[in-house]
Amino acid sequence: MNLTIPAPRGLPISGHLLAFRRDPLGFLQRAAEQHGDVVHFRFGPRRHLYLLTNPDHIKEVLVTKQAHFRKAKGLQVARAVVGDGILTSEGQKHMRQRRLMQPAFHRERIAAYADAMVRQGTAMMAGWKDGDIRDVHEDMMKVTLAIITETMFGKGLTEGVDKIGRAIEVGLQYVSNKASAMIDIPLGVPTPQNRKFQEAAETLDKTIYAIIEERRRSGEEGRDDLLAMLLAARDEEDGRGMTDEQVRDEVMTIFVAGHETTANTMSWIWYLLATHPEAERKLWAELDEVLGGRPPTAEDVPRLVYTNQIISETLRLYPAAWVINREVVDEVEIGGHVYQPGETLMMSQYVMHRSRRYFDNPDQFIPERFSGDLLKRIPAFAYFPFGGGPRICIGNNFALMEAALLLATIAQRFRLRLAEPGQRVEPEPLVTLRPKNGLMMRLEARI
Repeated sequence: MNLTIPAPRGLPISGHLLAFRRDPLGFLQRAAEQHGDVVHFRFGPRRHLYLLTNPDHIKEVLVTKQAHFRKAKGLQVARAVVGDGILTSEGQKHMRQRRLMQPAFHRERIAAYADAMVRQGTAMMAGWKDGDIRDVHEDMMKVTLAIITETMFGKGLTEGVDKIGRAIEVGLQYVSNKASAMIDIPLGVPTPQNRKFQEAAETLDKTIYAIIEERRRSGEEGRDDLLAMLLAARDEEDGRGMTDEQVRDEVMTIFVAGHETTANTMSWIWYLLATHPEAERKLWAELDEVLGGRPPTAEDVPRLVYTNQIISETLRLYPAAWVINREVVDEVEIGGHVYQPGETLMMSQYVMHRSRRYFDNPDQFIPERFSGDLLKRIPAFAYFPFGGGPRICIGNNFALMEAALLLATIAQRFRLRLAEPGQRVEPEPLVTLRPKNGLMMRLEARI
């Protein structure tokens, strides 16, 4: 332990855990502002964590010295949901799985999914009416689940989709609670939370394995969905493909990472546009000019400049992945401090993205800040909504295109207003950063 690293005042046994759990975002922000580049926390009697807020130090952890670290407790717990897929696997296994999956996420392959994204967005709006008050976050969860279902399995899967969505929700809540718990209750202990999670896990396994088995048995050729690519993938080095268990783990990883994160981003976009009418008007002007009322396509995405700036600024203020943790595997020096095996280094996108060192008026929604060379002027890890290094999110281009197409599709037809004047919408930092208690909004038809 580094005694020279500053620390906020903590409690004798729990340390800083209770303060963190009460307000994770505020706690980390205050610690960074008060104590500088490195802050020491203690969660319980023996768990030591360090918050890093120097981009050069973050780069060392995620890029140059990444071999000294492994995924920390939160993502180790996530194995219970997503298995040993690309999100949670380590070392050579992670590198092999990434090689196998990379072709499915090439830009030209992703472009083929644009029609599904627009079609599902349009289908969702068929149930929307002028004047309705809806939980827009719930709608975004449903539409992104429909998109990932169609792009993963093709058009055929409809039965069981809602069950998958509910089971994923239970799994994410379990991971969030367990990752920050001071006392680790084994899954085998039949607590209500454990039983609920095990039922959800059985639902996911039964559904996904049945789909994989049916697809292998049918031997369908010519399909271009993500499942077909996973089943057909072969390692360039050894020629081997994935086992059913590996395919299951990657399917689950894509499901969890591929709909929850984009749904949160879309929800925050609608909230920010509703509270910043000038930005909303600029968006409408761009959509009218570029699209002229027609549905957007993959080819339109680069031309929707302001649309993409809105997405970038939303990811700055409300990054879906709000913190990255790494556990030290062997002794390592970062920024002049030596860290020991078992200690955890925390790097928070939420904290970095709102730093006055790198962003003017950091708490304000200003999409135009991304119109110039901002990303060239600031350090690489002052803004990193998709992580960085060899573990950067493999689906980042998929997510950015999906957000742009959904935003363009929906904003042409509807404006979304907060349901009540002065309505408070607070971020809830679970596994991802979502609007707490949903997002009630009033629909106003534009056309």
